[in-house]
Amino acid sequence: MTVVEGTKLVVQGIKDVEGIPEEMLPGLEHFITEYLTATSSTGIPSAIQRITTCLKLGAAHGLGPSKYTFETSHTALRSGPFDYYAFGNDFFRPCVDPTSSFVGGVDNLKQAMSQIEAGDNVVFLANHQSEADPQVVSLMLESVGYAEEASKITFLAGHKVTTDPLAIPFSMGRNLLCIHSKKHIDSDPTQKDFKQKQNLKTMGSMLEMLKIGSRCLWVAPSGGRDRRNVETGDVPIAGFDSKTIDMFRLMARKSKKECHFYPFSMVSYDVCPPPDSVEAGVGELRNVRYGPVGVWVGEETKNEGGLEARHKFCENAEEECEKNYRLLRKEIYGE
Repeated sequence: MTVVEGTKLVVQGIKDVEGIPEEMLPGLEHFITEYLTATSSTGIPSAIQRITTCLKLGAAHGLGPSKYTFETSHTALRSGPFDYYAFGNDFFRPCVDPTSSFVGGVDNLKQAMSQIEAGDNVVFLANHQSEADPQVVSLMLESVGYAEEASKITFLAGHKVTTDPLAIPFSMGRNLLCIHSKKHIDSDPTQKDFKQKQNLKTMGSMLEMLKIGSRCLWVAPSGGRDRRNVETGDVPIAGFDSKTIDMFRLMARKSKKECHFYPFSMVSYDVCPPPDSVEAGVGELRNVRYGPVGVWVGEETKNEGGLEARHKFCENAEEECEKNYRLLRKEIYGE
């Protein structure tokens, strides 16, 4: 079976799925073709099965009156008839070239995991490249023996991944703290007050989590995904927001638990490239590619000093993330 034939088969099948509006079909057809092309090496029939499951879950939980609603703190749905965490990993696994992918800073990763086991908290300060980043993190940590630990990571999630119909099933399989990033909090002035109150509630949930200890958080201090330079084709990492990092340092201090911060570099752009411009709404056109990915855990950035040290802390974390991002790209692409 060819990709074209497979796409037609899936499109025909979802036309009868309750809840999918006709205006969504062109975008879904593009997504189907992209996914079947990227994962064709695993066999078109198995790829059809995965993409069909994805679309049916998106319709069931992302559209209509039964749309899944996320609380400010969400625990991955893994028990019962369906494991949403495994679904997400298995969906993107065929998109990743394992032979060319790379995990760097394994000694730092090992140290972080030991600190978590000892009862301390760990925060990964990451650049963010694609919607598949949580799955990429899991697949890469799994490849170096930390599959169980990866499943326990809590991700700071923006509004898109909890409101976009296609993203919702993947988000249901993740431990999340749901927050509105500064890039999108002003997109609708009528909702600004509501979003700010939600963010305060999320901060409260985070503090309670950190007080317990043995927690691992992943956050993108830039507040969004890295974007391609359309003139050069390069994908520079987006700058870290010092206020976001200040907030995490403050929560760490309030928790009265030891908290360790590690720059966490990611190369995942090509697997699921975002649009070149930032869009406030949901329903973006999905592109999917087959290729290598990678993560690199940098040296711990010491959480020392008060307000006077906040800019230096942010600069150090961003510089370490940037440095290791370049090393990661060199390992993967030879750049």
